Parts: sequence; C-alpha cells; structure tokens
Amino acid sequence: MYFNSPQQPQKSDQEKGEMSRNLHSQSINEESESSILERITAESIINEVLGRGLMEHGCPHYRRRCCIRAPCCNEIFGCHHCHYEAKNSINVDQKHRHDIPRHQVRQVICLLCGTEQEVGQICINCGVCMGKYFCKVCKLYDDDTSKQQYHCDGCGICRIGGQENFFHCYKCGCCYSILLKNSHPCVEGAMHHDCPICFEFLFESRNDVTVLPCGHTIHQMCLEEMREHYQYACPLCSKSVCDMSKVWEKFDMEIAATPMPEPYQNRMVQILCNDCGKKSEVQYHVVAQKCPDCKSYNTRQTRG
Repeated sequence: MYFNSPQQPQKSDQEKGEMSRNLHSQSINEESESSILERITAESIINEVLGRGLMEHGCPHYRRRCCIRAPCCNEIFGCHHCHYEAKNSINVDQKHRHDIPRHQVRQVICLLCGTEQEVGQICINCGVCMGKYFCKVCKLYDDDTSKQQYHCDGCGICRIGGQENFFHCYKCGCCYSILLKNSHPCVEGAMHHDCPICFEFLFESRNDVTVLPCGHTIHQMCLEEMREHYQYACPLCSKSVCDMSKVWEKFDMEIAATPMPEPYQNRMVQILCNDCGKKSEVQYHVVAQKCPDCKSYNTRQTRG
C-alpha cells in the first residue's frame, strides 16, 4: 500500500524575498552588536590609557602629567609659575632674573614616560592625556577641570571660573564678573599692575581679584585683611572702599559730644575730600573734618 506524502505548499516570491530580508537583517544586527561591543571595548581601553595618572602628578600650582622646557633658559619647570618663583626670587642675582615667554613654549616632557616632545595634549609615546584641560595658545595643561578654565582672547591668557560668569572689558583690559558688566568704573589697564597690598601681579594672579568703587583692583583676600585691620580706604587713591554712611553718623555724634576748647572754636582749615575730590574750608575739629559737599569724613587737611 502506498501513501502519497502531502506536498509542501510552494512559497511565493514575495514570501521568499521577505525571508531573505529577515535573515539579512538578523545578520546585520549581529554584526552591529559585535561592532558596538568592539567599539565600547576600544573606547574603554583608550580612556584607560588617556586617564592614567589623572590628578596624581603635577606641581604646587597645577595637577598635570607633563612639565615644560622654558625657551628662555632651556631649563625644565613644572609650569610657568614654577619658573617665575625660581627665576624671580630675591635669592637670584638681579641680572639673571627674567620672565618666561609662555606663548613661546615649544617642548614638554611627559611625566609618565619621560618623552620630550612638541606641545600637544596627548603624549606621542605612551598615549596618556597630559592635561584634561589643554590650551594650545597658552601652553596650559591642567587635570583639575573643576576650576572651569577658559581662554580669553581679550586677555590673551586662560582664566578660571567659567566663561559664562565673566566678561572682558576692553577699556580696562581684563575680565570681570558678569555682575559688574554695567556698574564697574572703567580704569585703563586696571589689572596690569601689582596688588597694592601683597604686590603680586594681578593680571596673571590665580587668586580672586575684586574691583573697588573707585575702579582700582585688589586681591579679594587682601581687601578682607584690610577690613580686619579697620582700613576702609583704597591704598592707591584713598577713596572709601565701601558705604561708610553709618560710620560717618557715629563721627557726627562723637563730634557733637566733644566740643573744642574756646581758643579752637573759630579756627578754620582747608581740606580736600578723598571721596568727592572737592576742596573746602571748614571748622577745625580734633576728631575729623567733614566734607560739606558729600558729607564724608574721609578728608585730609591741606592748610590751616
């Protein structure tokens, strides 16, 4: 007895094409997953190489994985600040003191493998990232990006604090907090001088700098130290560094409670007001002389 086996239904050309596309798609997906895994593995290896020694090397001024060769004296230093401290110290003969032309630095030395090479972010030998923040203009390397470094084209150097928080005043020639954009008095070259208290050059200082109401600049910590010693006048122009109206009210009360002896009651003196710049003639008092124009006691006696 013979049985006829049931014949398999013939697939249409459309069904065959769809099956072929599904198999092809599956093959592509498998290749895609494999490529993604390979890419992730490669990126992981690259990041591991780049990140070796992160925040473990550097100098007292920066966390970085390289040092620089100074083009001026051909010596190796941790950074341009290290050069300044070594070559501008009072222990160095004045004839040999000099600043580093930081923009002319051409060679750096990797601290992980010791390879000397041209300026660049990645070591050409061991592949490590020599500075998470890197500025090719300033030749600046720094692994501590929490400082929010940015390069200011107006200043020509790198600043910290986040570019969105500062603006460059082209008349003053420096960067100020965005809060001062429409309120600071412009003084040409405001930061291109030493701090009047500690004598550090303000333009390249790594410490916070503040602008006084008169337009002069000073380290924030130096200003706070002045206030701790009850010094409230600008060291450069003698104008008041803050609102002194409450203090002047106390002066009024003290003068009213301290009448001058009769021989001095009609004595007149000429004064110059440090705050408004006006000259005037006022009655002398041993405590202080009040400016009749701006009501300030921040005055100096010029005659009488």
